[in-house]
Amino acid sequence: MTAGTPELRLASEEKRAANRERIRRARTRRRLTMWGVRLASLAIVLGVWQWYGSSVNPILFAPPTKIAHAFVMLVRDGTLGRALVQSLTVFGIGMGAAIAVAIPLALVWARYQVVDWAIQGYVNALYATPLVAIIPLVILWFGLGNAAKLFIVTILAVFPILINTISGVHNVPANFIELGSAFAAREREVFVKIILPSALPYMMTGLRLGIGRAIIGMVVAEFFTAITGLGALIVKYGNQYDTASMFVPILVLMLLGVTLSVAVRRAEKWIAPWRYTED
Repeated sequence: MTAGTPELRLASEEKRAANRERIRRARTRRRLTMWGVRLASLAIVLGVWQWYGSSVNPILFAPPTKIAHAFVMLVRDGTLGRALVQSLTVFGIGMGAAIAVAIPLALVWARYQVVDWAIQGYVNALYATPLVAIIPLVILWFGLGNAAKLFIVTILAVFPILINTISGVHNVPANFIELGSAFAAREREVFVKIILPSALPYMMTGLRLGIGRAIIGMVVAEFFTAITGLGALIVKYGNQYDTASMFVPILVLMLLGVTLSVAVRRAEKWIAPWRYTED
């Protein structure tokens, strides 16, 4: 066979196909191994939890079987569903407000030096302040209703998004912006086609961190303001020394945080696939 003949091209294509199949099988084995390890770890944790929870005072700890029974009862009578809707409403609106404030502010702040000079000190001071300490002041301003809860969720979630987005803009390679300027790109085009795509991974990281902070803010707000939502269930069953029922909203909050973080990561893979070289 000479170079470039159909036989040589066919052999080369077969070799590439074999390599792709080998890589696919390796990835499949890796996924199966990963899930096997995860399931084995979960089984061990649940087993130890069940053993320990069954051997201590039920006021202090509850085994998974009792928590599962409490979960079924709370779902059946609608208590968990109503609380979850109340909490998700506050979380969703507060998180949306944090995103709407943080991302535009971060883009303008990181792009224009004069904005940095004007607001950097105030933002640093607020970020260094333990925001939970101002909850009594927030209650004085907004009362005990949803307005106070939304403010607490928003103020806790806004800083991770803001700071990570600023870092993303600052890490845009200068030669990218210079190249856009050399081709007479307008400021809007520099933002949309150069800065945003480069800073996007940092924004998504900020969103994942912001989700955790927003959930903390949601629960803290439900503890200190009008006691509703999942936080109300934790307070209620804690006061009743019903540990099994108290664990239900705690585990729901844990699952909510993990689910939302995974969803953001999947969205990042779809929006910015160049960040990931393998599934």
